Amino acid sequence: MKKLILVISLLISQVAFAITGAEILKNMDDLGSLESDGTAKVRITTQKTGQAAKVQEMQWFRQDSTDAFLIIIQSPAAEKGNGYLKNGDNLWLYKKNTRTFQFINSSESIGGSGATADDFDEKTLSEEYTVAGKIEELKLGSRDVYKFEVKGKNKNVKDPKRIYWVDKATFLPLRQQNFSLSGTLLETIEYSKYSKVGKSFVAGLIKVTDEFDKGNITIVEISAFSTDKIDSKVFTKAYLENLSK
Repeated sequence: MKKLILVISLLISQVAFAITGAEILKNMDDLGSLESDGTAKVRITTQKTGQAAKVQEMQWFRQDSTDAFLIIIQSPAAEKGNGYLKNGDNLWLYKKNTRTFQFINSSESIGGSGATADDFDEKTLSEEYTVAGKIEELKLGSRDVYKFEVKGKNKNVKDPKRIYWVDKATFLPLRQQNFSLSGTLLETIEYSKYSKVGKSFVAGLIKVTDEFDKGNITIVEISAFSTDKIDSKVFTKAYLENLSK
């Protein structure tokens, strides 16, 4: 009888302390949100099958308090001055040569790479997704992780379905797979070299493997992250236009 009581007690304890999907997503959001402004250098290397590698260098400004970010392409020379500006729900692509702004969505490719505008924005997973099914506890290499599937709460999310591998100790995502509405695996994203920024974390290395067009890989390197205050005028169309004068 004592053994039975002990087993029942252990089972109750496990249930009582089992983490929920909503808690995991909230922790991920909190760790990815910046309390301060952020500025960083970004280097994107894109390798497509049968083509030479393309390298782009950019400056990234982010202000989560106003739901804004700006990406300015600095090289190659032919693309210098082009940019991506987000303010609230509005996202534009700026083309320096024509001095025009074009509305785009968060799944838009950055400079033709495998990275998208969504990769540079504040994460709101707990608002956009819900965990579906069982949360598995397993190993990813030497790391203890939670593996789980999420589904979009509405049709406006970038990916209708995702699978995450999240570090159990830190709640930082290590791997992510994105799927189409039909269930086709589109891409695998791997995150590493995290840097602590205040109470938040920023991945210094992001590898995007195209699972649809095999052989296409994008490497995003983020460095020189600064938390200095950014003038609000930086997140305006006028600022981008003035840079190209």
